[in-house]
Amino acid sequence: MFPKDIYIDLGTENTLVYARKKGILLNQPSVIAEISRTGSKVSGFNAKKMLGKIPQNVSLCKPLKEGVIKNYEQAKE
Repeated sequence: MFPKDIYIDLGTENTLVYARKKGILLNQPSVIAEISRTGSKVSGFNAKKMLGKIPQNVSLCKPLKEGVIKNYEQAKE
């Protein structure tokens, strides 16, 4: 089971999820890719791999900029 104390750090470069007594559970890049024709979304390392080489039907979003949430809906994903 997960402990009751879980902390989320939405960073500009990485998103971290930390649990007391468990340590870091997730450390992924704060990047989201959305495929327009299917509506599916990819995040983290898989989305970061697409940076600089994305086709037209894929939009890339970094929901945080300079430590501030710039796209709430994407950050929520």
